[in-house]
Amino acid sequence: MKAMILAAGLGTRLRPYSLFRPKPLFPVLGRPLVFHLLDQLRRSGFRQFVVNANYLSVQFVKVLGGERNVDLQIEEDIIGTGGGLRMARPVFRGAPFLAVNGDILHSLDLAAIYRRHLASGAPVSLVVHDCPRFNNLRISADGRVTALRVGSGDPAPDDEGRLLAFTGIQVIDPEVLGDIPPAGFFDIIDLYIRLAAAGTAINAIEVSGHFWTDIGTAGDYLALHGRLLTAPALAGKIGLDYAVRRPVHCPGDVVLGREVRFRDWAFVGAGARIGDNARLIRSVVWDGALVPEGAVVEDEIVVG
Repeated sequence: MKAMILAAGLGTRLRPYSLFRPKPLFPVLGRPLVFHLLDQLRRSGFRQFVVNANYLSVQFVKVLGGERNVDLQIEEDIIGTGGGLRMARPVFRGAPFLAVNGDILHSLDLAAIYRRHLASGAPVSLVVHDCPRFNNLRISADGRVTALRVGSGDPAPDDEGRLLAFTGIQVIDPEVLGDIPPAGFFDIIDLYIRLAAAGTAINAIEVSGHFWTDIGTAGDYLALHGRLLTAPALAGKIGLDYAVRRPVHCPGDVVLGREVRFRDWAFVGAGARIGDNARLIRSVVWDGALVPEGAVVEDEIVVG
């Protein structure tokens, strides 16, 4: 089975932190998120991967250059999710492939999702769940996506369908991508809107009882670490059960000043330097970063 990680976004909601690293390379428990995604895909039986990159793409080359069975697709222009999928289409000829956004972390069974897509007979399956913050897909009673980007002022559906959210996980038959314009920027959701309006079946795979988060904002990123550092069972559930000290992780190679104090939780990356009398409260310090003497770091990301 083959999969693609969509990782070419600009990460604008994560600025200024994303000025230093692209979002899929943000460290989660000290390891770039993209590695967690690849690990999860491999555990689910996927064996060949495409990761696309545009913004700060040289960092992807450095991180993934030696990774086995990973084709790094460098996009010189911003071509959108649809454009990225269009560019990768030759790799996926033959069988459906799974695509996952490069800024999410979850506990879903990707192999089961792939099987459900094959059983549906639909050319596209979108994995959906009830997440009120993002609910904008209309799902019919028979499990089809009938409308996308539904706004709060749009009329209620006649078929008593529900509004659910796209998880950022989808399974696609490569032939569908032939309807994407051959060049330029294109958002894959625009293709699905067109297909739904034409009556093409878009299968909704509804999931529940799982963990799911994106790291679209600094608050989301910090909240994820807070949960992982205070709920060890969660880390194991999503395959992140590394040797991490909880609720404060501060490895032995950190240069730790005198009278440094921690509160609630904190994650300090390898080789960081924490000055005398600094206070760290619910914060993440990246590898090699510096926290100055006497600094109070609260609900923050320290990148350098």
